[in-house]
Amino acid sequence: MSTTDKIFIQTCKDILANGVWDTEYTVRPRWEDGTPAHTIKKFGIVNRYNLQESFPILTLRKTNFSAAVDELLWIWQKKSNNVNDLNSHIWDSWADETGSIGKAYGYQLGIMHKYKEGEYDQVDRVIYDLKNNPASRRIMTNIYNFQDLHEMHLYPCAYSMTFNVSGNKLNAILNQRSQDVLAANNWNVVQYSILVHMMAQISGLQAGELIHVIADAHIYDRHIPIIEELIEMEEHDAPILEIDKSIDSFYDFTLDSFKLINYEYNPFKVKVPIAI
Repeated sequence: MSTTDKIFIQTCKDILANGVWDTEYTVRPRWEDGTPAHTIKKFGIVNRYNLQESFPILTLRKTNFSAAVDELLWIWQKKSNNVNDLNSHIWDSWADETGSIGKAYGYQLGIMHKYKEGEYDQVDRVIYDLKNNPASRRIMTNIYNFQDLHEMHLYPCAYSMTFNVSGNKLNAILNQRSQDVLAANNWNVVQYSILVHMMAQISGLQAGELIHVIADAHIYDRHIPIIEELIEMEEHDAPILEIDKSIDSFYDFTLDSFKLINYEYNPFKVKVPIAI
């Protein structure tokens, strides 16, 4: 059975059993009808995914693999902050009339910074260090730029990646300040697992572990019945991830570079409401 399903189920059960409600506070998120979207949350969730063992995608229900990877490429490869460069409409609620989400996400990764070796943006600096100084303990990115927060339409949720080479394996820590567990937990795990695989391949390494650290892991009030149904569903074996091994440049990866083989999941037709 899928290790990822087990981790997700345990995370949800932990939040529901031991979490804290925010109903005593005024909250920013709202449901479509204007009702405050309250949550039960757990502080400091840490999950480990062994990318050597399996690809960590849920089988309890379908995770839209193509859309998740497309968003990852939009942020990390295109370094875009415009929804017109994205194939899905998941960011439309935060975009202005031009399609911009402000100085957020991909915009931050594309900013040039000075180093003694020259100027690099954050993505290219990671690539440089993995290829030229893999023993470094300074290989990281951070898009939570306080100077630009007032010009971001949404503050970054998944904001920092730390890469670490151990032997021939590339490991990484994803730091996330906040996460809607039902809507985004596996979505983010899938995305950043793909990123580790991409960075590993172009650096001549093997993908190792992804450690996911969530400061505020929460389940929205209207999501609880959905979660309770979902975690009782049948688990399936994890699919196999196939990547085009001929690619040796980060910027040559496309959606077609990644395929899931034998991805089985439960039909789950429940529409998940999203708090904005």
